[in-house]
Amino acid sequence: MPNTYFQFKQFRINQDQCAMKVCTDSCVFGAYVEVAQAKRILDIGTGTGLLALMVAQRSEAVVEAVEINPEAQAQALQNFQESSWAERLKLHPMPLQEFAKTCAQQYDVILSNPPFFLASLKSDDAAKNSAKHTGDLLFEDILTFAQQHLSKEGKLYLLLPPAEAAHFGELAKANGLYLCDTLEVYTRTGGKCIRHIQTYTFRPTSAAKGHALDIREADGTTYTAHFTALLRDYYLIF
Repeated sequence: MPNTYFQFKQFRINQDQCAMKVCTDSCVFGAYVEVAQAKRILDIGTGTGLLALMVAQRSEAVVEAVEINPEAQAQALQNFQESSWAERLKLHPMPLQEFAKTCAQQYDVILSNPPFFLASLKSDDAAKNSAKHTGDLLFEDILTFAQQHLSKEGKLYLLLPPAEAAHFGELAKANGLYLCDTLEVYTRTGGKCIRHIQTYTFRPTSAAKGHALDIREADGTTYTAHFTALLRDYYLIF
């Protein structure tokens, strides 16, 4: 049975009501995005509120979050209210499409770990399907929102598997957003690439920068120095 919570150094993620639990690649994502200079941040599809809380810890920004699932909404709100940054965290309990109709803000950073399985088989768990499969939230919805609400010098960050990341990149370019950086996340040194962390801006680039992060050493057990340094401010074990 999964733990009902995940304890970080400065906050706790209660997750007993959420289909999607805290996972390593999401933690890498939350620690990697650049937010130090951001004044306003939006997390699309916040789930438990993990990413919103991670960027709140590393910034002075107002952090807003959008979530469609009622159970996840309640869980995220609980986690926000119990954190040290409750006054800077705001939850919008609605679909992104509905939020877009009334949103008048510009965001310095928009980040999302969106539903990403475009063609894989779905499970019998409706909540997991909503969290993992495109349907309620489409890539086009994220791009349309970013076009209207990402600041001129802002950055859009996505966490996706490699194939879906390539698909999103094609859609983004067609919609005036350009890939400027990709971090490839590997399970271990010499292992499988499981996720791409992509950074998009409105500025065209001749070639996106590429980086790699191995979570564990080749032995599959020891965390790499790169991963340890990235998560040092969050994980209790470091």
